[in-house]
Amino acid sequence: MQPRTPSPSGQDVRPLRADARRNYDLLVAAADAAFTERGADASLEDIARRAGVGIGTLYRHFPTREALLAKVLDDSAAAIIARARELRKMTPPIAALIAWLEAMIGYVTTYSGLSRSLAASLITAGTELGCSCQAMTAAGAMLLARAQEAGEIRPDADIKDVVLGAQAAAWAAEQRTRRRRSGCSPS
Repeated sequence: MQPRTPSPSGQDVRPLRADARRNYDLLVAAADAAFTERGADASLEDIARRAGVGIGTLYRHFPTREALLAKVLDDSAAAIIARARELRKMTPPIAALIAWLEAMIGYVTTYSGLSRSLAASLITAGTELGCSCQAMTAAGAMLLARAQEAGEIRPDADIKDVVLGAQAAAWAAEQRTRRRRSGCSPS
């Protein structure tokens, strides 16, 4: 899908010009490379420099770090949602939920520091990354409901709590790996 120029009201108005489209694509590629190397907290100035554009151009296309992360992660988020749909028919339902959570953890650990951004976006609505998180959570909710109906998981379990728990586990594993790389051993 070709990016569109947003109007002040947030409505898409028209497709981007060829040069703006090129800059947009360069920014997304540079962001993916920077996030891979340095994690989700990579410098936005570095991303703009890698793309060969000014920081103003980056902010024109992506007003927030979360908007840029959301775009870079679009395909992965869609895959998590599609995975939930595939798993709906899996028996037992708890196995489907576990398989989906494993895919979600793989997604959350795509970039160092991503679990923190995703957890914050799940709690804070209104950002592009938050909308993506909500769509993934809704997909997982179907699997949780099936497991609850089958009596395989507590009826009072909430999908946001389950997802946040998975993200917390991913964050903890990331911290442990980071400590090992830096030569620190757990106490």
